[in-house]
Amino acid sequence: MKTTLDELQAFVAVVDTGSITAAAEQLDLTISATSRTLSRLEEKLQTTLLRRTTRRLELTEEGTDFLQHARTILASVDEAEEQMAARRMRPAGRLRVDAATPFMLHVIVPLLEGFRTRYPDIELELHSTEGNIDLIERRTDVAFRIGPLKDSTLHARPIGSSRVRVLASPDYLTRYGMPTTLAQLGTHALLGFNHPESLNDWPLREASGVTLHIKPSIASSSGETLRQMALSGLGIVCLSDFMTREDRQSGRLVQLFSTQTLDVRQPINAVYYRNTTLASRITCFVDHVTGVLGKQPFGE
Repeated sequence: MKTTLDELQAFVAVVDTGSITAAAEQLDLTISATSRTLSRLEEKLQTTLLRRTTRRLELTEEGTDFLQHARTILASVDEAEEQMAARRMRPAGRLRVDAATPFMLHVIVPLLEGFRTRYPDIELELHSTEGNIDLIERRTDVAFRIGPLKDSTLHARPIGSSRVRVLASPDYLTRYGMPTTLAQLGTHALLGFNHPESLNDWPLREASGVTLHIKPSIASSSGETLRQMALSGLGIVCLSDFMTREDRQSGRLVQLFSTQTLDVRQPINAVYYRNTTLASRITCFVDHVTGVLGKQPFGE
C-alpha cells in the first residue's frame, strides 16, 4: 500500500502542533482517527516516525528525514492546486477545435479576434473536417457538428439551428432561367453533396408529398465548395443560412421557391467527451461562441 496525502497531512500536522489532540482539531478529525492514520503511515513505512511519551512527541531520525519529503510533497500539491485555480481565472494551454470548413470560415473565424483578446494565454489549433471525427483519436478538445447527433459518448451543448434554402446566383438565373416548378429543376444543373446522401434532401415537397431528393450534376463533400460553385454560376444549390446569409443579403445568391420552402433546420452543437472533466479553456471557448452569436444566432 502506498502513502496517501491524508497520512502525510496528519503526520505534518502532529509535528507542527506538537500533539495528536491539536492536530485532530486542526484537521477536523477525531483524536482516535488521527492516531490511527499516523500508525498506519508508520506501518506502511515500516519505521517509527515519532516517539510518544506521556508528555510530548519527539521525531526520530527517520521521522526528521521523512518530514522534509512530506512537506515538499504537500507544498507541490498546494502549488498545483493554486495553478489550477489560477487557470480557471485565467485559462491557458492548447485548445484543439474542429469544424466543417463552412462553419469554421463563416462562424468561428469571425469570433477569434474577440476570443484572443479576452483569453490571450489559450493557444488555438483549428482543424476543418467535413465529416465526423473521433475526438480522442484526433486529439480534439471540442468539435462543432451540424445535423443530428448519433454518438452517445459525446456531451453536446446546443449552439442553435440553421435553416436550409435553395439558392442560385443572379448570373445563373439570367443564363438558364428561373425554375418555377419542381419538375423544371430536372433541366438545371444541381449542386449537391457526395455524402451523406441525406444532405441531398431539399426542403421542397413533391406533389406526392415526398421530400425532394436530388441527384447532383456536380457533387462535393464540402459545403463551402458548393457555395463557391453557386456564386460562380455553376448551378442551383441547397445550403444552410449560417454560410449564405451575407450572400442573400447582398444579392449574390437568390432564394428559389421561397413560398414553397419547408422550414427545415439543421441543429448545431458543440461536442466533447462526457467522460472527461471539462477544462476551463473549453468552457471559455464555447461560452464565447454562444455569447457572441446570441440566442437565435442563425435566424433572419
